[in-house]
Amino acid sequence: MTEQLRDLSDDRALLGRTSTAERVSDILRSRIAEGYFPPGTRLSEDSIGGALGVSRNTLREAFRLLTHERLLVHELNRGVFVRVLTVEDVEDIYRTRRLVECAVVRGLGEPPYVLDGLAGAVEEGRRAAREGDWKGVGTANIHFHRELVALAASERTDELMRSVFAELRLAFHVVDEPQRLHEPYIARNVAILEALQVGDRGKAEGLLAGYLDDSLERVVEVYRRRVGEDG
Repeated sequence: MTEQLRDLSDDRALLGRTSTAERVSDILRSRIAEGYFPPGTRLSEDSIGGALGVSRNTLREAFRLLTHERLLVHELNRGVFVRVLTVEDVEDIYRTRRLVECAVVRGLGEPPYVLDGLAGAVEEGRRAAREGDWKGVGTANIHFHRELVALAASERTDELMRSVFAELRLAFHVVDEPQRLHEPYIARNVAILEALQVGDRGKAEGLLAGYLDDSLERVVEVYRRRVGEDG
C-alpha cells in the first residue's frame, strides 16, 4: 500500500487549483484500472486524502461516485473497499463490451482511420511481453480497447467504458493467471489493427467479436474456479 500511496501523491498535480470530487474519482478510477488497488483493498480516507491533498468531504464524495459505478463498496463500520466482482458481473461486463466495442467498429464510416492510439497500445503490449511483465500486458490490452472505443469520438461512450474497463481490471486481479490470460491477445490485437489499417471494418468487427467471446470464456472459467476456491 505504501508504494501505491507514493504513486498516488504524484497525481496531486492533476487536481490543479480547483480540486473536485469528480477529479479525485477520475484519478482513483484510473488507478483501479491500472491495477494499483486490487479487489478487497480497504481504502483509507486519511492515507489517500493525505496523498492527494484533499479534504475528507471531497474524498467521501469521490468514494460515493465510485460506489455508484460499482467499483467500490461501503461496508458498515468497516469502511470503503475495492469491490470483488461476481461471475455474473464478469459476464455482464463482457456483454456490455461486445455491444459497445463491436458497434464502434461497425459505425466507423469510410477509411482511413486515425489508428495511432491503437498502434501505440499494440507496441506497449509487445514491449511488456518482451520484459515478461504480464500485468503490464494486461494494462496495454485495456489501453488497446480504450483506444478502440475512442475511435467513435464520443465523450459519452468514453465515459461509459472507462468504468467498464476499470471493472474489468478487478476481474483480471482475481483470475491471477496473467500470462495465460493476456498473451494470446497480443497477436489478436495486431490482427484487428491490421484489418482497420486496410479499411476492412467488417473483418475487424468479426475478429473483435470472436476475441471477446473467447476472452469471456477464458476469464469466467478461471474466475469461477478461483471464486469457488476462495469461498
